[in-house]
Amino acid sequence: MLTVRPAGPGDAADICALLNAVDLIEIGRPETDLHEVEADLRHPEMDLARDSWLAFEGGRLVAYAALWCDGEPGRIDTDHYVLPAHQDAGERLLALVEARARERARADGAALAVLHLNLNTAPTFETRRLTARGWRRVRRHQVMARPLSPAADPLPVPPPGLTLRDCRAEEDRQRAHALVEETFAEHFDHTPRSYRQWLDDLDAVHLDWSLVWIASLAGHGDAAVMLSRDDRAAMGWVRNLGVRKELRGRGIASHLLRHAFGVYAARGRDTLGLGVDTLNETGALALYEAHGMHLHYAVDTWEATLC
Repeated sequence: MLTVRPAGPGDAADICALLNAVDLIEIGRPETDLHEVEADLRHPEMDLARDSWLAFEGGRLVAYAALWCDGEPGRIDTDHYVLPAHQDAGERLLALVEARARERARADGAALAVLHLNLNTAPTFETRRLTARGWRRVRRHQVMARPLSPAADPLPVPPPGLTLRDCRAEEDRQRAHALVEETFAEHFDHTPRSYRQWLDDLDAVHLDWSLVWIASLAGHGDAAVMLSRDDRAAMGWVRNLGVRKELRGRGIASHLLRHAFGVYAARGRDTLGLGVDTLNETGALALYEAHGMHLHYAVDTWEATLC
């Protein structure tokens, strides 16, 4: 018998176990950390009572879904995870997501609800069920990874005129936020965020700000930002690497990337990963490939427009 209820903070461990079961099927190993799930469940913009769902069959958690709206009215993101043998439960949660999205859009004064859902390119949920409900693929992202070692990845010497500083100081954290907003403004699916919202998204109280760097170029001021974190069990992670538009093509991104390789190798990490939009017009995918990063797995963004 299928039962559905909202998620709560106390469900974090069970949700994490479900997500890792899905990871194991889709990418070959579990890569979801409990603290990530806990951060999502306590996010101040997440209304768990109305915007999250857990599906149980025989007392076992078999599917989880959630939605949030942190951009323009009617623009809604969603998560959706289901074990392969429980497709009907997955579709039940998807229908609840769609109904709630319509409600949220109307409440925000939007005529349409536009939903985005990121799924592995070979997901546990049957994509024919998505297409039958009017969903379509609109974008592909790749998770890239690269092995590290202290011998192969010494800290690089910066190009002439380029200096790096970390963001342990509050004023530099605010500057990092401004640079992320500027350098990612034209990227697919970027949603402008206030400084406070950005900190909430990062679960910033648990972020090591010594691993967030701003690059400055003589005569041009602050030129780029890299936000990385070392709290994933599977690998070190680069969340953002952005260079101001007028300063691209000068090797700044390459230096920041090699700097991260060196720092994380020295910290004992054997892998560094990041996500990249395959249609990114800045040439990011080619940059990462040129620096030895390889495909770990790929993710499709699915979209549905509901009235």
